[in-house]
Amino acid sequence: MKKIKIGVIGTGHLGKLHTKLAADLNNCELVGIYDIDSEKAKVVGEEFNVKVFNSLENLFGETDAVSIVATTSAHYELGMKALNAGNHVMVEKPITSEIKHGEELVKLAEEKNLKLQVGHIERFNPALVSLEKYNLDPKFIQTDRLAQFNPRGIDVAVVHDLMIHDIDIILSLVKSDVKSISASGVAVVSDNIDIANARLEFENGAVANVTASRISQKKMRKMRMFQRDAYIALDFTTGVSEVYRLVSPGDKNLEHFISFGEIGIGEKKKAVIYEQPAQKELNALKYELQLFINAIIDDTVPVVSGSDGLKALKVAEEIIKKIGESSVE
Repeated sequence: MKKIKIGVIGTGHLGKLHTKLAADLNNCELVGIYDIDSEKAKVVGEEFNVKVFNSLENLFGETDAVSIVATTSAHYELGMKALNAGNHVMVEKPITSEIKHGEELVKLAEEKNLKLQVGHIERFNPALVSLEKYNLDPKFIQTDRLAQFNPRGIDVAVVHDLMIHDIDIILSLVKSDVKSISASGVAVVSDNIDIANARLEFENGAVANVTASRISQKKMRKMRMFQRDAYIALDFTTGVSEVYRLVSPGDKNLEHFISFGEIGIGEKKKAVIYEQPAQKELNALKYELQLFINAIIDDTVPVVSGSDGLKALKVAEEIIKKIGESSVE
């Protein structure tokens, strides 16, 4: 099978990780890297023994695909150049800094029949991946994503920095359009929103309450989901999920569960069981990159497509708009 030749654009902290992991992907050849800061690129190139390109044009001339790990404000320009050069594109989240630019990227990728994947890495967290066998249909979702203060990333609102991870996951789980959004937030230590809460209501009646903060004393990345006959808790930090379910008494011969007794009467009686789905041993970023390569080879839609990334961005922008309106009031 032909190997997909890939390049990495951007050699910051996350770009270094992309470079390191891309070299180990199946059916993939890491051709080289590029950064507008040539000295930084040189250091990374020497560390991983990979070719450093002196221009994007030269990189595009030798690649089938690129991973864009630059500042968000550069995603649009770099993505357009890569797609116009015939390269499939993996771009870190958020897809772009402006909705209209995201729409242009998605449109161009479709016109050129190229893959566009957005790096919403939490989709590949072991906690979420371990739930693949379950029929997830949440009606209420509560998320808390709290981080300790870090000067890196304060150039954007916490909605774009942290909350967008949970927005993307929620949109992938709730198979319905967003009906309404209410939100509040405040800038505490930066000039942008540092803590925010949003309530998303969907056309099918589902509700999501989403909180994100980058000024917390302790880290937390948790999601709780409630649906008919089940309560599911995910911890994205540990990669562990817990499932409490109601099942028919005859189905209690399942493996890996603890029974908490039965509720109900007669034929309506249900058994209450607890399960901790087996945690898959995987590197979320490497898995994400491998699925990008697989989508190119198999000619399938990426797990997190450009359209998915655009939907998450639109909701994030609406949340920021609502926060602005509430602060004026």
